Amino acid sequence: MAVVVLDKICKTYGNSYHAIKDLSLTIHDGEFLILVGPSGCGKSTALRMIAGLEEISSGTLSIGGQDVVDLAPKDRDIAMVFQSYALYPHMTVFDNIAFSMKLAGKTKAERTKRVHEIAKILQLESLLGNKPAQLSGGQRQRVAMGRAMVREPAAFLMDEPLSNLDAKLRVQMRAEIASLQRQLGVTTIYVTHDQTEALTMGDRVAVLKGGVLQQVDTPKALYHRPVNAFVAGFIGSPSMNLFEGRLEGMRIHLPGFSIPLSDGAFERAPGLSAFEGKALIFGVRPEDLYDSRLPSGSSHPTIPVVVKSIEELGSELIVHLKIDAVRIDSGDPDAVEDLSGAANAVARFEAVSTVEAGQSINLAIDPAKLHFFHPQTHVAL
Repeated sequence: MAVVVLDKICKTYGNSYHAIKDLSLTIHDGEFLILVGPSGCGKSTALRMIAGLEEISSGTLSIGGQDVVDLAPKDRDIAMVFQSYALYPHMTVFDNIAFSMKLAGKTKAERTKRVHEIAKILQLESLLGNKPAQLSGGQRQRVAMGRAMVREPAAFLMDEPLSNLDAKLRVQMRAEIASLQRQLGVTTIYVTHDQTEALTMGDRVAVLKGGVLQQVDTPKALYHRPVNAFVAGFIGSPSMNLFEGRLEGMRIHLPGFSIPLSDGAFERAPGLSAFEGKALIFGVRPEDLYDSRLPSGSSHPTIPVVVKSIEELGSELIVHLKIDAVRIDSGDPDAVEDLSGAANAVARFEAVSTVEAGQSINLAIDPAKLHFFHPQTHVAL
């Protein structure tokens, strides 16, 4: 186990493209840190720099207190799990897991003992004689994990290891990986573009955008206290609704209606008072919007909306709405926009709601759950 410290590391390619800009992070001993962000944000590049597969243009990197910038990947005491699993197709599961030990000159008895220990943990004991082609995607992923574990590295590096699995298996495997990491207590850095994976697996999550670290914090803190509109829009699914409004007294005014602020709004958002009479950005998550006809929404103020479409998920409804307000882009390049321009808000309703597409309804909103951001910088107020 080891502490991994990145101090102002940068990656610049020959065409002057800055893939990573002054990234500083400390991953604590035994911590499970997730690197997350949209496509092209630099998360995989950062991981490959830690692994030694990408050269660091500037800055320092240490693993377990040792400067590793000039060390080859094999000398960094790390193990990497790739998206493709990278298993040897002609080898059995046993030989795939034992391969690094064989290269290290371990005896057959040592290899056998260690492989069986790992196979027991990963529930692969009955598959040790099989070859990768005979395995399911989840079993191949466990073999790739076993090959990394057998080396007992100072740190695990995982580059989108679940992206090739179907949705159901991804849910199962992320629970298994998180449980395994806690059991082993090995420092782990895990890259994903899936913010649901990030929120459910990591001790802390580092959000990147355009090669720049936006925020690193616990999943709960990222969700409830995003530092800017990008993090607010990226974390959470469906993403936070962001609109332009104007603060006047204790209300946020929009073209067709206004929303009252809750008691304590200025204490929760200290920078809010400076925007009296001015435009700002406010955000509300889909789960803080309610069908006003249900008990959950009956105590909250309402705004007029038109229901454009509904996704029925069984346990809940994802309701796409048209609100008389200017929607603000969070800056996430992977965000899927409504191409028709008809819907500009999303709400998460209880399954018992009877709303229908085309209806004009009163949408209940919880003022205590509003977030506020600077209109130019998008920084949280």
